[in-house]
Amino acid sequence: MSVRRVLLVPAALALGAALTLTACQSGGGTDAAQQSAKPTQAAAAGTTAGTTGGTAADAAPGVAPAAGAPNAPDAPAAPAANGTPARPKSPAAPGGGGDAGDTYAYSHPCESKKLTVRVTTRAGAPSQRVIEVRNQGTTACGLSYYPLLSLGDSHSADRGKDVKPLVPSGLGGAPAYPVAPGQTAYAVLDLNPGGAATGTAPGVDELNVLADGDHMPTAETLAFPLGSGAKVLKPKLGLYRDSVADAAASTGAADRQS
Repeated sequence: MSVRRVLLVPAALALGAALTLTACQSGGGTDAAQQSAKPTQAAAAGTTAGTTGGTAADAAPGVAPAAGAPNAPDAPAAPAANGTPARPKSPAAPGGGGDAGDTYAYSHPCESKKLTVRVTTRAGAPSQRVIEVRNQGTTACGLSYYPLLSLGDSHSADRGKDVKPLVPSGLGGAPAYPVAPGQTAYAVLDLNPGGAATGTAPGVDELNVLADGDHMPTAETLAFPLGSGAKVLKPKLGLYRDSVADAAASTGAADRQS
């Protein structure tokens, strides 16, 4: 072996060692950079998780959690169509008929200012007058079993001679006749039940009506003209009913002086 070849071998070995060392240093630098980058990436990942993984309240303070979320507060009552909270009906003042309205009406007499009263001639029965009492109030109220009526001379100040109709006797049951808001109670007065052509009470041309004779003062009595040609003889008054036909039928039970 020559001296030149011997010198080349150590040089090659030295060059290989240098290359190996460089490669190791280069790999170690890459690992260190990757290690130093990991905490930054983890922190970024943690921030993202905290925003998307939390509740809606975490993401936007003041926004209520979605329905069904754990520990969510009870939802408020749904508003009415006009945007205001729906108001519950008061059981103390029912607005309709039925048992609840009737019970309320039994202890709450109707007020004359909340009623409208009309008197008309019944179609097909010229001797009969229909008294219509309509409840214009917002709650049910109670009337006496029949209105308090009298027939007299509109030109006379003396009411002692007024004619009073016969009314049904033997009444019992509910303490009042209930009338729901917006509904009408009907009573029928037959001026001349027997259809007599003669014997009409002289000077009678007016019908006086008090819708509730049990609770209203006589000063609230209303006067209605009978009209020309009306014949009055032993008149009969029926009970308040919810139809004219039923009210007219109840006049057959009128057997005592009111």
